[in-house]
Parts: sequence; C-alpha cells; structure tokens
Amino acid sequence: MSLVVMYFSITPSFADGSGTAESPYSVEQAIANQGSSGVAVEGFIVGKPESSTSIQTSNFSDDYALAIADQANETNVNKMLFVQVPSSFRATYGLKSNPELLGKMITISGSLTDYFAHPGLKSVSSMDLSDSGSGDNGGSGSDGTSPYDSTYYQSAMGKTGNALKAELHMIIDDHKELSYSNVWDALRVTDEDPSNPNNVILLYSGRSQSKYQNGGNVDDWNREHVWAKSHGDFGTAMGPGTDVHHLRPTDVSVNGTRGNLDFDNGGSPQPEAPGNYYDSDSWEPRDSVKGDVARMIFYMAVRYEGDSGELDLEVNDFVNNGSAPYMGKVSVLKAWNEMDPVDSFEENRNNVIYDQYQYNRNPFIDHPEWVEAIW
Repeated sequence: MSLVVMYFSITPSFADGSGTAESPYSVEQAIANQGSSGVAVEGFIVGKPESSTSIQTSNFSDDYALAIADQANETNVNKMLFVQVPSSFRATYGLKSNPELLGKMITISGSLTDYFAHPGLKSVSSMDLSDSGSGDNGGSGSDGTSPYDSTYYQSAMGKTGNALKAELHMIIDDHKELSYSNVWDALRVTDEDPSNPNNVILLYSGRSQSKYQNGGNVDDWNREHVWAKSHGDFGTAMGPGTDVHHLRPTDVSVNGTRGNLDFDNGGSPQPEAPGNYYDSDSWEPRDSVKGDVARMIFYMAVRYEGDSGELDLEVNDFVNNGSAPYMGKVSVLKAWNEMDPVDSFEENRNNVIYDQYQYNRNPFIDHPEWVEAIW
C-alpha cells in the first residue's frame, strides 16, 4: 500500500491592480503588461537575476538587480519579474548589501521592459518596502527630505545662499557630456510617454508623438534648449549645448515661436500649443510644466559657474537678455517653481539622466525649496 501525501500552501491573494502606487500591479500582471511605463508593481524579493533563466538566492555578487514574484517561495523563473536597480537605490535595496531583504515585499515603480532578456522593470523611479512605511521613493519627500541627502547631497545639507549654490555646483559639475546627435536617443528615453513607450511627450504642447518623428519638418519634434542657446552663445557645443537636463522634445514650429525668448507671464496664445503665451520679449509655458521650466533654468544657473573654461550662466529679473549669459525673469520663475510642484514624470526624468546618461542630478527637482534658499 502506498501513502499519498498532499501538501497545501497558503499564499497571498493578489487582486488585480491598476498599476498605480495606491493599487500596484501584481508580478503576474506586470509580466503580462510589458511595454507599459510609469507603473507600480508589488511583489516579494526572491533573489538576484544571474541570467535569463536563473537567479542567485545567496552569496549575492552585487547590488544591481532584483527578482520579485507574487509568492515569497517562488522558484519558477518564468513567474518572476527582473528589476534593474539604479545606483541611487543600491545601498538600500541591493541584495549584496542587504541580504536580509530576501522574502520581503516591495513596491517598485518604473517602465516594464525586458531585462536580462526576461520580462523586467527598468528606469526605476521609486522603491519602497511595503511593510516598512519608509516612503524612501527616490523623489523629494513631503518633509523636504530626499534619499540622496545622506550620500549625493551630503556636503550641501544645512547650507543656504551662495554657500549652498557653490556646494551644489561642485556636486553636479563635471557630468558626462553627450554629443548633440546622442541627445536624440537620450530624449527618447528621458521624455518617454508613460502611457505609450513608443512616444515622447512634447514639452510645450503636451502632445504624445512617435519617438522617431523627429527632425526639421513641420509637425516633427526637435531638441529645444530651454535655456536658449543664444543666451551665452554656446550653440550645440558639448556641455551646456548638449545638457539633457534642459533639452526637451518640442514641436518644430512651437520651438521656432519660442525662439530665444526669456520667461514671463502674458502675451498672445500660441495656436499649436494651447496654454502657452508669448509676446515680443517673453514666453509663458502651459501651467503643468511651469515648474519644470523653472527648475531647469535654476539647474543651468548652478551647473555653469564659469570655472574650467565654461560659461557663467545666471538668472536675472529682466527680459530681452539677448546674447548675454542671463535668463529671466527670476521672480516669475520662482513663482512657477512654487505653483507647479515636482511630479512623477519630472522625478523619473531626473533619475534616468542620473542613472543612464550624465550621472548628475537636478537638485531643484529633489529639493525645490533650495530655489528660495539661494535666490
């Protein structure tokens, strides 16, 4: 007579989520929805990807990746999602540094795309242990803190005014410079439409458009220098001319209308970009990107300070700055920084530039309150 032993395991029941932070996808959903961007996924940390068909579950070799699953004891690699861990999260969530995280539940936001030739999650913008309540999500917190405060920004903490500006310059200086042709490829990633990974979002119009409908023809998108390149006459030279922190996809003719105008409120509507206004000496972007524009301008004024043979770019409270290395109006830009808070698109863009392209950050996205502290 043979004895048949039946094992029953009780595992958590995952309701279908919507992919938001409040209702994250399960790993099963994330695998089924590859190609989606700007989504949140919840699962258990089960190991570190080693290849498309295997994971490490001990003696972890590095902090660069995680494998998550809907069950803490999952062994079927086909039921796992492979997560690329950005450098800013490795010290906290990498398994070599934190092997005790194995089996913990985590919520991660990013883009669902192949990693290790396996269903994955990349361009990660936030990571949060679901049972920790830490809120350490890669963006600036409601209490004015950032997960980079104890590392990247450590030397700037507690400073204000010119001392803060000088220290931030030292931190973000000497970034990896791109060629102007490489900017096309970078913008296809930094400005990817969270709802359609085949498209980018155009800065001023807000239109979602094919990543490859770019160039100089009508209705193409091209590379807008938010700090107009004639303000300092740096053109498209490597450095300020190719700094992706202030280069954005925009409609060709809208870009032409903006030209090298300074920023201010008022003017006539731009017909191809509803919500944008302009006159002979200034440009007003739509409300939902006013803060984005302001924080890009403040970044440029800190990154380029005249050392190492570079230009000294500064903000002032004027328009009609012409070819001088100034951009205005600082009073309006400060108001825009307050009225349009940092959003997830802006945070993700900052993370992608830091992790994949220039390896420096826009400090005013992580700490928008530093605008007032300096200016």
